[in-house]
Amino acid sequence: MRGANAPFPFSQSKITTMKLTKQNLPAIAAAFATCGKVDRIFFDDDLPGFGIRFRQGAKRQAFVVQYERQGVQRRLTLGTTAVLSVDEARAAARKELAKVTLGHDPGGDRAAARAKAKITLASVAQQFLDVKQKKLRDSSFREIQRHLLKDWKHLHSFPIHKIERRNIAAVLGDLAKRGPVAAARARSTLISLFAWAVREGYLDSNPAAGTNNPDTGVSRDRILTDMELAKIWNACQDDDHGRIVKLLMLTGQRMREVGAMSWSELQPPKWKLPAARTKNKRDHELTLPPAAWEIIEQVKPRPGYLFGRKAGFTNWDHAKKVLDQRSGVIGWTIHDLRRTCATGMAELGVQPHIIEAVLNHISGHKAGVAGIYNRSSYEREVRNALALWADHINSITQQTERKIIPISRVSGNGEPAA
Repeated sequence: MRGANAPFPFSQSKITTMKLTKQNLPAIAAAFATCGKVDRIFFDDDLPGFGIRFRQGAKRQAFVVQYERQGVQRRLTLGTTAVLSVDEARAAARKELAKVTLGHDPGGDRAAARAKAKITLASVAQQFLDVKQKKLRDSSFREIQRHLLKDWKHLHSFPIHKIERRNIAAVLGDLAKRGPVAAARARSTLISLFAWAVREGYLDSNPAAGTNNPDTGVSRDRILTDMELAKIWNACQDDDHGRIVKLLMLTGQRMREVGAMSWSELQPPKWKLPAARTKNKRDHELTLPPAAWEIIEQVKPRPGYLFGRKAGFTNWDHAKKVLDQRSGVIGWTIHDLRRTCATGMAELGVQPHIIEAVLNHISGHKAGVAGIYNRSSYEREVRNALALWADHINSITQQTERKIIPISRVSGNGEPAA
């Protein structure tokens, strides 16, 4: 370390030496007042590198430590005379200078800490969203965007490395009160964000991974019975959510595909879903049964979407709670309607590859090599399957006889089986 009188790269006019004691502070202040300078540091004779800085117009003076690190001069502010006495400042200076002797860089460490503190959840979340926007379909991106910008807003100002499990758990508790399933999805999004942040070097571990899942543990294998379907159907009101649920029940499509249905996609009798709106990024076309069109025709025409406004229907959680109360059917999810539709079609005799075509799945008959050569959309078979399923829904909700004979009850010659 250089001596107190050794040259520094800072302006020499700002540096001098004098014994720093409580008794000497008035004399040092007087020396500054008559030196004609606006900024001057007086260094201690006994502890090289320890000094006090005077600035013209400043109400308080600042104690500083100046040292050399890898050939570079650094200066560290310890505090002002408002909070430190000379003896306290000297003790603090000894600690910082001891760190330098041991090979540390106190000033650099503080600068790094300040830079790290600027890396907040909000800034990292925006980087994460910028990456995901290029990879996700619009509806999926809007969902994680809503989670990160709205659900986790309370933690936005936190430096990301300072966020602890208890901070996350507290927010999750509030989210779970509004809806455990939605809270579980918000948690899943945050886990994904932190996992990405770990890979980017912002974190060493994922603080959200060990939090409790607020989901109530509803089975993801749930198949609704005919009685439950009837109760849900008849509990649906003539509003956006009620119509959406009925369309989901009739078509087996994904909730956001129906929730964000637009008028431009409807070309009676077909509904043409563009690739940008499907999970597998493939166009999907369905000939909807008359029952579905009757529901659609009840919707008052308005620009853009049938349901909701800017991004289609969004009030899923609250509307689902109200529907559960009216129907008396609990412990099910909107996605269960899709699984129930597929299972119900199979029980009516619809072949697996036709069900896959209805659901727009790329698996089974349309996966791998088979999918490369088999380009059939099975349009006629899909239309018949949806009509058969719609007839089944009508029979259980209106307690009427089926008009269409299930395929499983048709014999090989095309006549009803005995």
